[in-house]
Amino acid sequence: MAELQNDRFLRALLREPVDRTPVWMMRQAGRYLPEYRATRTQAGSFMDLCRNADLACEVTLQPLERFPLDAAILFSDILTIPDAMGLGLRFETGEGPVFDRPVRSMADAKKLFVPDMASDLGYVMNAVSTIRKNLNGRVPLIGFSGSPWTLATYMVEGGSSKTFSKVKAMMYDQPATLHHILDVLADSVIQYLNAQIEAGAQAVQVFDTWGGVLTPRDYHEFSLRYMHKIVDGLKREHDGRKVPVILFTKGGGQWLEAMAATGCDALGLDWTTDIDTARARVGDKVALQGNMDPSMLYASPERIRQEVGYILEKFGKGSGHVFNLGHGIHPEVKPEHAEAFIRAVVELSGTYHA
Repeated sequence: MAELQNDRFLRALLREPVDRTPVWMMRQAGRYLPEYRATRTQAGSFMDLCRNADLACEVTLQPLERFPLDAAILFSDILTIPDAMGLGLRFETGEGPVFDRPVRSMADAKKLFVPDMASDLGYVMNAVSTIRKNLNGRVPLIGFSGSPWTLATYMVEGGSSKTFSKVKAMMYDQPATLHHILDVLADSVIQYLNAQIEAGAQAVQVFDTWGGVLTPRDYHEFSLRYMHKIVDGLKREHDGRKVPVILFTKGGGQWLEAMAATGCDALGLDWTTDIDTARARVGDKVALQGNMDPSMLYASPERIRQEVGYILEKFGKGSGHVFNLGHGIHPEVKPEHAEAFIRAVVELSGTYHA
């Protein structure tokens, strides 16, 4: 593998000194880019795009051709693991992912298995190694997975949900069934992320998109407990370098101390927690990633730059900050506004690291 030319993202995650704050965006390869839309059309469908290593590599690299980003993130989907469990995943236009065979009972849960990483999910590892080769050391590659709780919401609901009525009914009425599902998922995620690391991912992130819909008690029991198990099971070094682990719970600002106590290297923050408050609470335990409101990218480039300056000032001096949005970039954002955001971080953050 080529020597890494820009490692400031990895160094910031490990709270080592950097010359400026590194920046990347969740969903940076996606529908806001016309070149992504063209490649997706060429692929035929979203999952066909994920399964084609060359096209997945192409869309992963597209934002790096436009913007001075400090990391690339594997182009894939969080639902690859439940898909590999044979639950009949398809994407319906306008309503997102749908599972033909949702998991609704202990009998369903007992049919779940840890997928084979080489045969069932080999296309993901193929994409990771293809992207890593084509990056040629430009920036690090991030691998990722959904959290067990977040994956379970889709598997039990049968798709997206606003109320989470089916998975919460299971949680309150059949907790043993849900724990069984979460255990199989945690084992799967450990193997999945470790396989990504073996294939060339240099940092990994666990996306707990729906952890914030839980009560504090249920968050600890049904989400954080399984992310802790994952952190404990991950390879933390590969090719002579540390492999940092980022945990991101959307809506999880009230649990930062407990998340930091898992032993992860960094916490993703959404925009509902001030970054100075978060830094004061977790101290030097972990790095922080975030946390501009993605809707800020609808504003003028001048206003975007002002907001970047505000967040940098709130975090203050020193390493341990990776600039990002508080969630993924919206599909309707103009690419020039994304560029204004990234360039503002590049131009304004050096003074905080002098």
